Amino acid sequence: MSNIVAIVGRPNVGKSTLFNRLTETRQAIVDNVSGVTRDRHYGFAEWTGRPFTVIDTGGFVAHSEDVFEKAIREQVHIAIEEATVLLFVVDVTTGVTDMDDHIAALLRRSNKPVLVVANKVDNNKQLPDIHEFHSLGLGEIFGIAANSGSGTGELLDAVVSHLNPDAETDKEKLPGFAIVGRPNVGKSSLINALLGKDRNIVTTVAGTTRDAIETTYNQFGYEFRLIDTAGLRKKTKVKENIEFYSVMRTIKAVEQADICILMIDAGSEFESQDVNIFHLAEKKRKGVVIVVNKWDLIEKDQASTRHYEKQIREKIAPFTDVPILFTSVPEKQRILKVIETAFKVFKNREKHIPTSKLNDVMLEVINQTPPPSLKGKYIKIKYITQLKSASPAFAFFCNLPQYIKDPYKRFLENKLRENFDFSGVPVSIYFRQK
Repeated sequence: MSNIVAIVGRPNVGKSTLFNRLTETRQAIVDNVSGVTRDRHYGFAEWTGRPFTVIDTGGFVAHSEDVFEKAIREQVHIAIEEATVLLFVVDVTTGVTDMDDHIAALLRRSNKPVLVVANKVDNNKQLPDIHEFHSLGLGEIFGIAANSGSGTGELLDAVVSHLNPDAETDKEKLPGFAIVGRPNVGKSSLINALLGKDRNIVTTVAGTTRDAIETTYNQFGYEFRLIDTAGLRKKTKVKENIEFYSVMRTIKAVEQADICILMIDAGSEFESQDVNIFHLAEKKRKGVVIVVNKWDLIEKDQASTRHYEKQIREKIAPFTDVPILFTSVPEKQRILKVIETAFKVFKNREKHIPTSKLNDVMLEVINQTPPPSLKGKYIKIKYITQLKSASPAFAFFCNLPQYIKDPYKRFLENKLRENFDFSGVPVSIYFRQK
């Protein structure tokens, strides 16, 4: 089990700023608007050679009936249960509030080590003000400025003193599967259904998920990272700074993933934004699985699946060798098939074809269908090898690489797929002078 440090507190005290400081990233969205962080957000930190996991949580608001704030409270409770050490962030500029007292009572009941972090101590004149927080009854107070990093060294010394020295982190490189798509298509619901618990906040409001949230899946013989992302909207609809940052986090999540599970709503067409997300994953050379969700809500006949699949493949051409699955997350129809297929695509992306086998198969194909001659010049491909790269890439050595056109390049790609199965994976082909 990992050493986990959870950051908790009321809204707008600087929890996400501290998270970014500890993890030395900008993973968590920081904005002056309170309530930006909604889900638990995981990252990794290290201090004096001791690695640990950090969880950023949403601002805790007691007794609120707001749909998001009620969900945030549940997420904070889960983070407290998971944590090894709790960082209770308070605001030195406002002093102790009723909400701070409420959270302190909750933390005392957890029986976990709690460090009170008095944030926004921007100068030494404010240091005496931190003693007010002793009234919370939680022990030592650390005055810091998360924005600049002042005081975080002493805080981290105290954090690692509470960590289990025998625990190992989960930072080993596991396959990363990013769940991507437009807002409100069921991305978070899919993760919750797979894990069998409400790992991420789910509401009927589009855009509930803002950060890219990562969790580990380890069931039924599969182990990998699942990344839930904020829904990508068309640019014309991205009006808030928060949504702009969410789009950037989604793009970054695609970059960090190995496989992108593109979810779409069966009740709508495969729209231009779906195509854009698909081509983003293709451009980044990621494996792709397309999941048509809410299929149980559609009136259909025997040809419906075939018709919908044909429509998708026409819009994603020429890269059409992609698995398409039809699911219903609430009914748990074929959701494990999504994972099986994504893992198969991952294996395809990792696949390496021995050079001898590659040449035996592809040179025979080329001999039967050679490249078209151009201006009376004949192109001879003499040797093929697979390059070392994150996704499948092949070099074809020939006498006149500049004369080979795109149609023949696509022909060779199709033959590679036909003979070696690269379903769901972009394949790169390069022609080089022999």
